[in-house]
Amino acid sequence: MKKVSLLMVVLLILSALILMKGCGYEDIITDDGALPKEIKIGVFEPFTGANASGGELERKGIDLAHELYPTVTIDGIEIPVVLNYADNKSDKIESANAAKNLVYDFGAHIVLGSWGSANAIASGPVFLDAKIPAIGTSCTNPFVTIGNEYYFRVCYIDSFQGKVMANYAFNEGFRKIAVIREASSNYSVTLANYFSEAMADLTGDESCIISVSNYNTGDSDFRAQLTAIKNSEAEAIFAPGNFTESALIMKQARELGITIPFLGGDTWETPDVIEIAGKAAEGAVYSSFYDAAAPLTDRTEEFLDAYAAEYGAGTLPAGVTALGFDSYLLAIETIEKAGTVDGPTLRDMLAQTTNFKGATGYITLDENGDAIKPAVIKMIQNGQFDYKSFVEPY
Repeated sequence: MKKVSLLMVVLLILSALILMKGCGYEDIITDDGALPKEIKIGVFEPFTGANASGGELERKGIDLAHELYPTVTIDGIEIPVVLNYADNKSDKIESANAAKNLVYDFGAHIVLGSWGSANAIASGPVFLDAKIPAIGTSCTNPFVTIGNEYYFRVCYIDSFQGKVMANYAFNEGFRKIAVIREASSNYSVTLANYFSEAMADLTGDESCIISVSNYNTGDSDFRAQLTAIKNSEAEAIFAPGNFTESALIMKQARELGITIPFLGGDTWETPDVIEIAGKAAEGAVYSSFYDAAAPLTDRTEEFLDAYAAEYGAGTLPAGVTALGFDSYLLAIETIEKAGTVDGPTLRDMLAQTTNFKGATGYITLDENGDAIKPAVIKMIQNGQFDYKSFVEPY
């Protein structure tokens, strides 16, 4: 009888160990139970769908940082970092699914991403419920972090970006502006609203935004909206939106004989804009996260050297690629400081981030987890994204 009982106990222990193994237990706890065998960083980006080009740009930066810093050191022990990529497919529902995959299937200790504020907002509750910190790359909408203590970011937010572009427009002498926004995009609508509010404050004229036209993601014909603008008093067009639609708007505007300047946001800094719009993109001005010509940190040179070695000398990375680089560096630095992969502890350590040195400048996180950092103004000239000016945080 005792032999049978002992056998049952052994079988129960073995069953428990098998269940733990199936849950990835052996991957996150070392033999002594103190440190992880590997650091698991999830990367949550759109690799297909409307935002795919942006996701790939950010992935380049994350990959470069991982190549330079493939380990984390805790208590003098080097622990390898493993990256796992999940495609959110530029879709809100798929974003939540991708987040769940990284948290519950991969067992991520921390997650990076995403391009597209709507994708980040949709995934936020997953990270909050699981108590796994996420570091946003270029998701600028304020609602990514508001009400979610587990979401942080290395990019500035749209309230700042809207003021940056409004100040530029005002200083250029524009007093009557038409807005074209992507109604199905949280990013586009919110940024357009912040810009409009800032312009009204600067001009003292509530009617300085003479029209607001809407379109949806995936639309390809904007002639109706543009014709209305052509017959108006607009001195410039503010058109924050996804790169494909924005490029088509520029192209069709010039075909209709509209010559007034285009102003936009950070999403314009992708090769697609120039490839699709061609000469119609010339003179377009937008806000961005970074440029090598702006005063940054000595880590900028490290990033640029790594990028040139990987993609060829003379090639310049997009601002979001540098943000991907910074998000990875902030993640591993936070883990090293915390000395653990415990989610709540990592969250608390991230919340204390002050003067983190990144390729895009020094980053301090405010009470919402948002980066207080500068912006740059760029102009598309001769088929390139050229640095124009540097804007300190307000």
